[in-house]
Amino acid sequence: MAQQELKRELKNRHVQLIAIGGTIGTGLFLGSGKAIQLAGPSIIFAYLIVGIAVFFVMRALGELLLSKKAGYQSFTDIAEEYLGPRAAFVTGWTYWFCWIMVAMADVIAVGLYVQYWFDIPQWIPAIICLIFLLGLNLLTVKLFGELEFWFALIKVITILVLIGIGVILLVMGFKTDVGTVTVQNLWEHGGLFPNGVSGFLLSFQMVVFAYVGVELVGVSAAETSNPEKNIPSAINKIPVRILFFYVGALIILLCVNPWTELNAAESPFVKTFGLVGIPVAAGIINFVVLTSAASACNSGMFSTSRILFNLGKNNQAPSKFAKLNKNHVPSNALWGSALVVSAGALLSKLIPEQAFGIVTTISAICFIWVWGVILICHIRYKKTQPQLHAKSTFRAPFTPFINYAVLTLFAAILIIMMVAEETRPALLLTPLWFILLFFLYSNRRSKEKNIKIPA
Repeated sequence: MAQQELKRELKNRHVQLIAIGGTIGTGLFLGSGKAIQLAGPSIIFAYLIVGIAVFFVMRALGELLLSKKAGYQSFTDIAEEYLGPRAAFVTGWTYWFCWIMVAMADVIAVGLYVQYWFDIPQWIPAIICLIFLLGLNLLTVKLFGELEFWFALIKVITILVLIGIGVILLVMGFKTDVGTVTVQNLWEHGGLFPNGVSGFLLSFQMVVFAYVGVELVGVSAAETSNPEKNIPSAINKIPVRILFFYVGALIILLCVNPWTELNAAESPFVKTFGLVGIPVAAGIINFVVLTSAASACNSGMFSTSRILFNLGKNNQAPSKFAKLNKNHVPSNALWGSALVVSAGALLSKLIPEQAFGIVTTISAICFIWVWGVILICHIRYKKTQPQLHAKSTFRAPFTPFINYAVLTLFAAILIIMMVAEETRPALLLTPLWFILLFFLYSNRRSKEKNIKIPA
């Protein structure tokens, strides 16, 4: 039905900024403080390693998305084609769950950032933010694109300013309350690996969370006006963004602040601008990281609703989620996702200190599953459809070797999470989600078979 198709209203600038918004979020602005405490300056290498791995995941996804003339609605369609309906069901619902966790983390972060100015419970600003974003997303996908464009632009400008100021302070040898701004801060406080290899490895969970959302360009494929041009353009710029926005920003942060001066519970960006000596700087940056959390939550609302829409369309979720409103927006799916995300506000009320860590760990684990499925689908695609791979205009490099290498890295990160006391409970609980999905799928298949049997 034509009226039940998503409108292709996202332009190239929207897709480009959605891709940037996906790679700059709460994981960098807030989570990097905790990661730095674990790894010290070696956190730079952790971000670089995971960033490279994610880029190869995106190249595999890009080739898969563009391999079919009619086009895929999302990578759950890809999973169904190459791994079967069970894998599509589990992956689709897991990706929805991934972004639910991300959105929860972001509304929790909104509550934390607002407390910088106002002494109010975390859950109040969290709920207000969620209601505001729900209202905007119910209008048009173009409005989502515009909102994300400006949110992402604020983040980009902030990091540009941070790096610019940092370079000036380095050249000046500026003295702050915690010492001199110098490159030597990278190794003078216990070396590059002050907490040893174990601290470096333990930081990978938060680093993985920092990159979640980079594949959002794939989810938006169904709503971009020119996927053949826009998707490759957005994906190919990911390495530059990783080097600049993550590695570059972290190097500057650690040159201005010795890693020992950064607190895991606060944003290192707010702390750094506070050291510059401009009274309002820290408040301005707190506003920026607040908009960053809202941006990431906005992405979460978008992606969860589109995944739920596709699940409903493919009869893997109640059909009411496949209904679009007059603006061609999946309103039922948006409402359903928003209600579940509101549990993040409840968590911030019940366990305010642990809430962020729990949801980020679960999110990282589930995203590793989704990224792994993309790589496995690409391996199957290259094996079963060699003619499509041969004529692809956006061929993923170094395959299938790089696919296996990245899958090995992801397996190693999961083992690290099992060893770490802080992440072990979430890792042990997460399989319950997959057991539930396999049970629901089997139950659904049994019912379908019974319906087909004549009375």
